[in-house]
Amino acid sequence: MPATDAKRVVVTGANEGIGYHLCRALADDGYRVAGLDVDGANLRPLHESLPDRVAFYECDVTADAAVEAAIDGVLAEWGGIDILVNNAAIFEFGPFADQTLAATRREFEVNFFGYLRTIHAVLPQMRARGEGIVHNVSSGVGLVGNPGLSGYAATKGAVEAFTRSLRLELQHEDVWCTVMHPPLTGTRSAAELGYPDFLLSDPADVGRKLATKIESTGPVITADWTVRLGLALAQRFPYIVKKGTERFVREFEAAERDAE
Repeated sequence: MPATDAKRVVVTGANEGIGYHLCRALADDGYRVAGLDVDGANLRPLHESLPDRVAFYECDVTADAAVEAAIDGVLAEWGGIDILVNNAAIFEFGPFADQTLAATRREFEVNFFGYLRTIHAVLPQMRARGEGIVHNVSSGVGLVGNPGLSGYAATKGAVEAFTRSLRLELQHEDVWCTVMHPPLTGTRSAAELGYPDFLLSDPADVGRKLATKIESTGPVITADWTVRLGLALAQRFPYIVKKGTERFVREFEAAERDAE
């Protein structure tokens, strides 16, 4: 398929981890991909090697003007956006008692309001054309929680509820809004949590799997059946989550004892 006929995808948080590998896999599959990120160290070389398929826009999703400028740039270059993947996210790890409101507000600005900003910028042209897909990348912690990630979990819970609501508003149009669930992945951010390597999926593998689902329109999209099963079990049997996160609670309690 000629590049000019390929579907146009925007991915936020695209410079590393799942976002980067999703961009790379989509470009390999023939899509045109615009990666938005505050850092372009990895995206710029990808653009240089695939200039007809990959574009990079420096963009801070917490800034209205930056988001509008990036989306306007994509629309001017490619004439439209078929699919938006909201992936940009940050987290502050630590017990709630140690978290500041400023830190949690920052998480919401990136993880939740960052999604809303890009949707506000992209959705009108999708509705005018009568088609489009918005994928909001979520996390299992938004459904079941995780000690030490209270702010991040709250942002993902908000993403889940917002996506369901917007999907209902769009139900009579061919514009779809989904939540996309990757597995626990070996990204730079996840490394801070100290999970064992055997629990972490390879970012390149996750990006490839999600790329195969990029035109899916179901309400919940998972990388594979193991993620679907894991989410279902965690929600139905909360003991699994409690057992799996006890070490974080023990670490917090030990730190408090040492501080006394």
